[in-house]
Amino acid sequence: MTDTIFALSSGAPPAGIAVIRVSGHESAAALLALAGRLPAPRLASLALLSDPQDGVPLDRALLLWLPGPGTVTGEDMVELHCHGGRAVIAAVEAALAAMPGLRRAEAGEFTRRAFANGKMDLNAVEGLSDLLAAETQQQRRAALMMAEGHFSQRIDGWRRDLLDLSAMAEAALDFSDEDDVPDAAIEARIGDGIAALAQDVAAVLAAPSAERLRDGVRVVLAGPPNAGKSTLLNALVGREAAIVSDIAGTTRDRIEVAAAIGGTAFLFTDTAGLREGSADAIEVIGIDRARAAVAAADVILWLGDPIDLPREDALLVAAQCDRDGGAGRSGLRVSARTGEGMDALVETLLARAATLLPGEGDYALHARQRQRTGEIYEFLQMAGTSSDLLVIAEELRQARRAIDALTGQAGTENMLDRLFSGFCIGK
Repeated sequence: MTDTIFALSSGAPPAGIAVIRVSGHESAAALLALAGRLPAPRLASLALLSDPQDGVPLDRALLLWLPGPGTVTGEDMVELHCHGGRAVIAAVEAALAAMPGLRRAEAGEFTRRAFANGKMDLNAVEGLSDLLAAETQQQRRAALMMAEGHFSQRIDGWRRDLLDLSAMAEAALDFSDEDDVPDAAIEARIGDGIAALAQDVAAVLAAPSAERLRDGVRVVLAGPPNAGKSTLLNALVGREAAIVSDIAGTTRDRIEVAAAIGGTAFLFTDTAGLREGSADAIEVIGIDRARAAVAAADVILWLGDPIDLPREDALLVAAQCDRDGGAGRSGLRVSARTGEGMDALVETLLARAATLLPGEGDYALHARQRQRTGEIYEFLQMAGTSSDLLVIAEELRQARRAIDALTGQAGTENMLDRLFSGFCIGK
């Protein structure tokens, strides 16, 4: 039988209130042992908690008795809302640990039980993980949408559509000789249904990636030596992150700095000055890494000659305009020293980022989710291009299997171990 687990689920002590959660079949017995009674379900009740071994008072706390399966874990649960001092928490946890059948929870174990008992699917779990790690408002909003099951609801719709299409395909196969089954009409409906479903799946695949939302929009500052890249980087992130010098080639490797601007996460990369014919082997390596960073960038701030623009979508910046007034130079006039043009540059960066990140009320997909969703789309594409009902039925079956992998109903044990290990103990 599964152990009953307990853990502190609120913030680190000391605090005004500490919430200790208990989940499992021994939850009611644990509450009876501590409080001497079982309160009415889902109604807060004040009681004196005492150590069952010697009757010594521990704390006066609010109790919540939450019988399963209508709980977050699907099991019987108890919440003890105690005073948040370290000594109080230690005493209550020690009393719980001494009870037979109870043990301290492992990282993410409450959420894992919720997943195992069908209270959350894998996508909602990943959303909760992102929500716990969210540092910007955009990250919070997107993670909450995923944790609240908005993507899961869409997947449920896909599953229903696939079952309907599979049923029609099987009917067309099994009863094609019957006069009351119009083969052409059913095949047309199947084709139209597959096309509509594939279009919806493709729309989800076009959504921004969660990795970009989590790690930040990659902004690479590139250009020739002494173009002002390091000075501009420091101005954008608000601190001296890169060494600034008039000596050409000071920046010899990529310098990456994470920063949140206007509620959006960015990852700024300062690069070695790009030039040809360097005799310095170390500088050549730095230039190669700079070119690799430019190739992987979401946004490029180009501080060089317009004719050398590395990509059509690169943003041309006329940096150091305080030195020469920017005469004869094209691009956004910016001076990191005087602040001229910095607000306009930030606004431009935020506008570019908005096109790469989920909007208000949208969610973002992780690499795993994109991979599985891509598999669903490929199976639908194969089904949609085939005229053989046997092939169509098989491709639809494979699409349903991909949905099971997407929601965590198949083939995810090793990945689950890694995912839940990153949760805090009380989750």
